[in-house]
Amino acid sequence: MTESELVIVSYEDLTSGKDLSKSIEDAYSQGWGVIGISDVPGFENARNNLLSCAHKLAHLPSDALTKLEDPKSLYNAGWSHGKEKLGDKPDLAKGSFYFNPLSDLPGTEEGRKKYPLSYPINIWPKDEIPSLEPAAKKLGIIMHECCIGVAGHIDRYVASKLPGYDADLMESAMKKTDKAKGRLLYYFPMEPKSGEKQEAWIGWHNDSGFLTALAGDMYVDDETGEVCECPDEEAGLYVINRLGKEVKVNIPKNCMAIQLGECTQIVTGGKLTATPHYVRGSQAKGIARISCPCFIDTAPNFKLSMPQGSDKECIYQSSDKVPPLKERWTTDGMEFGEFLGKTFEKYYEHIQSKNT
Repeated sequence: MTESELVIVSYEDLTSGKDLSKSIEDAYSQGWGVIGISDVPGFENARNNLLSCAHKLAHLPSDALTKLEDPKSLYNAGWSHGKEKLGDKPDLAKGSFYFNPLSDLPGTEEGRKKYPLSYPINIWPKDEIPSLEPAAKKLGIIMHECCIGVAGHIDRYVASKLPGYDADLMESAMKKTDKAKGRLLYYFPMEPKSGEKQEAWIGWHNDSGFLTALAGDMYVDDETGEVCECPDEEAGLYVINRLGKEVKVNIPKNCMAIQLGECTQIVTGGKLTATPHYVRGSQAKGIARISCPCFIDTAPNFKLSMPQGSDKECIYQSSDKVPPLKERWTTDGMEFGEFLGKTFEKYYEHIQSKNT
């Protein structure tokens, strides 16, 4: 492994019981903060089936898209466009369709009332795009399975470094959870800027949860929806590697990938850290990007506790590209749902201010 390589393991090795501690360390402690998983059964077909729905979805009539919005969940179910904050302005660069691939009615009735942001109820375009729901659930289930596998290897690696770490912590939580959020993203074309660095489709940030499964990307002609190769090789996903350098991540077509969120950073005592990343826009006129990350998290009442033998300063470490973790994880043992709420409030404060 060199600093210019994406660490890739095979699905067979992931699920066979093979010790992948070296790969976990190379990917998450020494490398890019991302690991690729090759040759996952059914993944490529599932990926293509879902991503191919995004162009039609993003170009539905405005009244149809409005029916797919869910303001009660701060737009964390169904369609969202222009609801997030980018700097001090609404983010119009992309449209998002949020869904839970594991359950249409996650959690308990009591849990949904207590944690409405964690347990939104799915909204599907059943009449407009009937193929979207089964495609979304199929891909999300595959991603969940792979995250369970990676979580088990993370547990074994961290337990070898921190004797106070619960060696079954993440794998057990990932197996039990029905809290997953897929995000089918459609990045609208950006106006090319001659002689200037192209703007980001989405700016630098960390994911706030545990594990984020990535399906790679697809580029299309925004007018026709025809799939094409991206003519701008600089466009796409970038991360800050563990040496503090910005690198572009190209995920092979036969691979999905998994990166880390801030909750994993907390519960592993900072032995593994969240992956700062952004998506750079394309200079190519009329070209849109499609992707679908899936955030696999624990139940919202999960305690975000530092393991015995770790220290907060190690947990708080982060790139200067992203806001400090200490502003949101303020108490050892804070519930995940509370942490998630604090994070959503930061990104959606411009919406809340309009309603007060």
